[in-house]
Amino acid sequence: MEHRKTDRFPIETEIRYKLLEAAHVAQTGHAKSINISSGGILFTTKSQLPVGQRAELSVNWPAQLNEHCGLKLVAIGIIVRSSGNNAAIRIEKYDFRTCAAVAFAGSAQTGN
Repeated sequence: MEHRKTDRFPIETEIRYKLLEAAHVAQTGHAKSINISSGGILFTTKSQLPVGQRAELSVNWPAQLNEHCGLKLVAIGIIVRSSGNNAAIRIEKYDFRTCAAVAFAGSAQTGN
């Protein structure tokens, strides 16, 4: 029987990922989440990803802020499993960002 530290939620949504190396992005791609927990994300890929590689995932979050502002979950972690077209990262840090954050920052500067 499996004993996970956190519950997994079957959230299927679009992901954009970046494989990170020292000072540059080694690879980018699109994926789809299979399930998400506070500790990790399981997702599909078009090719097998290297275990131990640091990755950043930008996940289109299914809920909206104030019912009209889209959100993205940006998670950074290590790929802990990779088999065929599935990979899983253990989340080290994460942040929720609004999809229009750049537009708001630009309008705040010109609004004075």
